Order: sequence, then C-alpha cells, then structure tokens
Amino acid sequence: MYQHPGYYGSPGYHGRPTPRPPGGYGRGRSGGLLAGALGGVALVLLLIGAMWILEILDQLVFLGQLDHYGIVGGDPEGLLGVPLAPFLHAGFGHLMANSLPLLVLGIMAAIRGVGRFIAASLIIVLVSGVGVWLITPPYVVTVGASGLVFGYFGYVVARGLFDRHSLDIALGIVVVVLYSSLLWGVLPGDPGVSWQGHLFGLVGGVLAAWLLRRRTFARGDY
Repeated sequence: MYQHPGYYGSPGYHGRPTPRPPGGYGRGRSGGLLAGALGGVALVLLLIGAMWILEILDQLVFLGQLDHYGIVGGDPEGLLGVPLAPFLHAGFGHLMANSLPLLVLGIMAAIRGVGRFIAASLIIVLVSGVGVWLITPPYVVTVGASGLVFGYFGYVVARGLFDRHSLDIALGIVVVVLYSSLLWGVLPGDPGVSWQGHLFGLVGGVLAAWLLRRRTFARGDY
C-alpha cells in the first residue's frame, strides 16, 4: 500500500457401509473443486481488471485526484476509504508492482471456491483498512492493494494449518517458498510505504483463515 503524506464408508442405519453413489464421490468432488477454482480465477482477474480500469481513468481523466478517496488516518470520514483504497493506486508503477503477486496469491486463495474467497477478501479489507486508519499518522492518505496481497499470503498459509487439507497444505508451502520475503514488509521501512497496511492485511488473512476454517464433527451410529 502507498501513503501520501457425508464420506464413503460411513455406517448406515443398520451399521452397513453406505453404498457409493454412481460415478463416485471423488469425481463429484473434483468437479466441484474445478468449478470453484475457475470461478475464483475469473473473480481475481475481474478484480485486477477493475483496478487497472480505475487507474487509467484516474491518470487520464481525473489527473490522480481519485487517490484522495483512500483511507485518511484518524479522520472519521476517512473510514469511507476502507473499501475503496484497494482499488486506488499512486500511479501505474504502484499498480504494476501489486498486480502479479495479487494475481498469483489471489488465485491460490480463490481455488477453494468463490464464496470463501469473497468472505476472506472482505475480512482482509476490513481488518487492513481499519488497522491503517487507527495507527497511520493523522490525515495521511493510504491507497493500494498490497493489504490484499499480504492478506492472501496470510490466508493461504494459515488455511493449510487450520484446515489440514492436503491441497491447502501444499499451496501454503508453495506460497511460503515463493513469497516469504514479503514478511519484511510488515516492518517500518521506506517512507511512503504503508507497513501498517501490510501488517494488518497479514493479520486479516490469518483471521479469515481461522473464521472460515472447515469444521469437522464426530458422527455417531444410530
């Protein structure tokens, strides 16, 4: 971010294994996973496309004035920028720097389905935005999608830990290998770079993984 100043083999009623439906569960699950993954990828591409369209309009039509609608630290009206800030950037260079990691991490976050991805994104935007508003110096404007980038990083890694699903664990490992260097961004560093947005984006991602984890319940025999 940038700152301007049922499973197979379960006992049936009589204790016998429940018959496997025609076609098998594996095929149904893989088909559902593929459909959810494709929907998630399409949503990520739509999200990034909207950011580019908005930045083109901002630079060519509004001459950068849309950035004033970002998160304004300490200003009650600045909270209105929480849902807007991820779509606003301080120039094409800023947006280009966010686009590739947002694409990769967004797809990994969305591969488990559109519903969870949307819920995780909303949690990340809210936690990151409110955190920025609370601890950024007064009247400093923050824009950019890097809160989402750090949020998706935290979400994918923590999802593997909380859900204990083989696919989620594998994706979490890949993300750590590719993007572990991102973690340096949560520390105060370059002036004009919102470490606050990075930190609270990461926190929001881990929180989203916890809130959206798949809960399992023990089954008894009847």
